[in-house]
Amino acid sequence: MKRNLFDLFLEKVLNVPLWIKQVIYIRLMNEMNELLCEDFIHNNPEDIFSTFIPTLTFKGKTELMERKCGLDANIYNFLQGCANNYSMLEISINTFLSMEEVAKYYELCLEQSFIKVPDSKEIHAMAGFIAGKFRIGEYFKQKGQITVDQLQQAILTHKGLTSTDNPKKFGEVMLELGIVNEADLKAILILKEEAKKRFILDSATVPKTETTFCDEKAELEKEISTLKEENVKLKRKMLQLLELVKRNNS
Repeated sequence: MKRNLFDLFLEKVLNVPLWIKQVIYIRLMNEMNELLCEDFIHNNPEDIFSTFIPTLTFKGKTELMERKCGLDANIYNFLQGCANNYSMLEISINTFLSMEEVAKYYELCLEQSFIKVPDSKEIHAMAGFIAGKFRIGEYFKQKGQITVDQLQQAILTHKGLTSTDNPKKFGEVMLELGIVNEADLKAILILKEEAKKRFILDSATVPKTETTFCDEKAELEKEISTLKEENVKLKRKMLQLLELVKRNNS
């Protein structure tokens, strides 16, 4: 099992001199303020999607071991990350996937009951929104920030504006109706956009093919394929030798 890439990254950051950490901290703090995300972290640290650790169900553990469903390799990579007790961020970094892609695999595994439903409404809402399962209004409803009636009011208002010469986005409608505030709206839209980006620590570590955590089956299949190729070559050589022997004896 290779080392967690995010741990290696943190070691490098945490081992720099304090005076460098101070500058990094100040710049990060300023950027978080500009992106309107600082309050979210301070108020809801346990609800941050990237630090959430999904838990495998018995069905998920069984599928990871037996692989009877024959799913995409990235899904098994995701399940293996859960088995390793990795957070969503660590799964993303170790599989070279974007957070958006990881969120989609999370939703798929949740639908198949491979992982447990999270206790946090924010985690559930954020995962669905980043994965594209929930739209902006449904996100705020799922996390309990707006009611069903408020969402319905925004939907009706938005429909009435779609036929005008100056149609507005759904988020703008919710903002004008006063059911969400500007900071929350901008922060979640920024997070969704940022989730599309990949974070690769070292370009030399990018795999040429799909990366797996501990896919012994894939390694075994590779060895078998190599042996088959060598066997074919040996058979050809044997046939050539037999042909030469026949010619010499004739």
